[in-house]
Amino acid sequence: MSPIQEPPEGPYVHHIEEPQAAPRVNRFVRAWRDLTRTRIDKSTRRIRIVACGFVLLYGVIGGRLVYFGMKPDSNSLRRAASEAVSASRPDILDRNGEVLAVDVKTMSIFAEPRRIIDKDEAVELLTAVLPGLDARELRERLGSRKGFVWVKRAVSPNERKEVFRLGLPGVGFLPENKRVYPNGPIGAHVLGFTNVDNVGIAGIEKYIDNQGLGELNRAGFATTSTDLKPIRLSLDLKVTHALRDEVQKGIERYKAKAGAAAIMDVNTGEIIALASLPDYDPNNPVDALELNRINRMSVGVFEMGSTFKALTLAMGLDANRIGLRTSIDARGALRYGRFKINDYHAQNRALSVPEVFTYSSNVGTARIALMMGVDAHKAFLRKLGQLDRMKTELPESAEPIIPKNWGELNTMTIAFGHGLAVAPLQAMMAVAAITNGGLLVKPSFLKRSEEDAKKDAPRVVRAETSEAMRYLMRLNAEVGSAKSIDIKGYYAGGKTGTANKVVNGRYANDRVFTTFTAVSPSDAPKYLYLTVFDEPQGIAETHGFRTAGWNAGPVTGKIIERTGPLLGVPPRLDLPTKPFPLLARLGFGMNATGSLSH
Repeated sequence: MSPIQEPPEGPYVHHIEEPQAAPRVNRFVRAWRDLTRTRIDKSTRRIRIVACGFVLLYGVIGGRLVYFGMKPDSNSLRRAASEAVSASRPDILDRNGEVLAVDVKTMSIFAEPRRIIDKDEAVELLTAVLPGLDARELRERLGSRKGFVWVKRAVSPNERKEVFRLGLPGVGFLPENKRVYPNGPIGAHVLGFTNVDNVGIAGIEKYIDNQGLGELNRAGFATTSTDLKPIRLSLDLKVTHALRDEVQKGIERYKAKAGAAAIMDVNTGEIIALASLPDYDPNNPVDALELNRINRMSVGVFEMGSTFKALTLAMGLDANRIGLRTSIDARGALRYGRFKINDYHAQNRALSVPEVFTYSSNVGTARIALMMGVDAHKAFLRKLGQLDRMKTELPESAEPIIPKNWGELNTMTIAFGHGLAVAPLQAMMAVAAITNGGLLVKPSFLKRSEEDAKKDAPRVVRAETSEAMRYLMRLNAEVGSAKSIDIKGYYAGGKTGTANKVVNGRYANDRVFTTFTAVSPSDAPKYLYLTVFDEPQGIAETHGFRTAGWNAGPVTGKIIERTGPLLGVPPRLDLPTKPFPLLARLGFGMNATGSLSH
């Protein structure tokens, strides 16, 4: 046994200190050590505890995933629904407050494809209770990965009840707005219509959207129609109904392809009534796209025939190139190169200016236009708004058809309404200007005051010229081609117009477009009437004639007589004693029989 050696001393010698007492260990720490200490007898129990913990943890996670997968995301669903639900629109009223268009609450059916378990079964059940649904299209929609799709819009209460009874998960209901036009086709071309999303497609409905309604809806500021101020139109519902009824009767009587009419307040430019037939029902505007159902007053462009003679005579009178006593050579045809202009009612003599108007002389009118010259003629028509697209609240309007190379021959024919095609409402605006005192007031479909209307109304002819034209139109109703509108008590004046239609670039002798314009009363004009017929036929009642004096004229007379009381213009029992005071000083006034002298 070796002796115990003392540890060497020096710098490399480690000194071992005496151990101190270990601190007391917390009982929880000891328990954790016991649990985690590797011991064969306790390992199986620990593994089971850990496994149970993992199963519990993943079970909770899985359960939450299933829950979120089955539960709709309210925010995303709400967002999708708000984007899909049709927008609110303001009510549209006539000038007297009668409802023309209104939103009604309806129920629509939607689906959440991700929540539908058996899509084939859902399609079968839904198509069984919702007639009109396309099964293939519905299957494609339900098979998409979208969170929101429409099943059917604007269902009836019975359809909603049947779908509710099906109890299909992922199929629900949403209230939305549907546009309703309680008066059917009355005023259809003015009102226009909306699509299934309540977005304006045509007419005033589209105009409203263009004024910022779409932005309001997208921003969420217009949630109901009560949030929006009603739109008050210039239309009078009762007058529009009466006017449409008379045009419809005229189409049937004269076997016309189509017809249209309008009434304008000459002082405010308000369109009081407008109808273009055939029209459509905006509640179901499937027919609106048919070519024959266009708004012939603002979208169609036509040669207006002899109604343009009023503009030509106003041009000559306003420039002092002619007077009411001026004689115009109408002794025979007017030749220009190989072209020849004739009169329909040829007198073969010199005619006074009133006779040029009452006999509707093409020759006399063409000579007046030649006195003015091409440039002056074009300038006058442009000043009256006949050479540019007319703009109103209606988005639909047509560009005039103007000769590319406007020479003297064009001026001669345009003088009596051939060679220049405009919208009838555009021609109406010009005739209103030369009868209302000389101001060009642009047509409007919104109610407005005379003061507001005349703020931007330029003077286009002198007051004396306007009075002379009213005198000529009244004279034409007494002794000329406008006798059909000489309705007792209304003191109306007017002008006829008949033009052969252009077919394939050439005038067709068997197709005409007839027009008739009238102002009432002539001494203090308030309303201007315009009636047109597209391809009217000669009938036994008209002795085979199909010119405007035989169809558009009589219909205009009936419109004046029927709508006068509705417009607050009752017939006067006595004729005015001094209807045209400015002309009376020149010797043009009433004769002994109470008729106009000339």
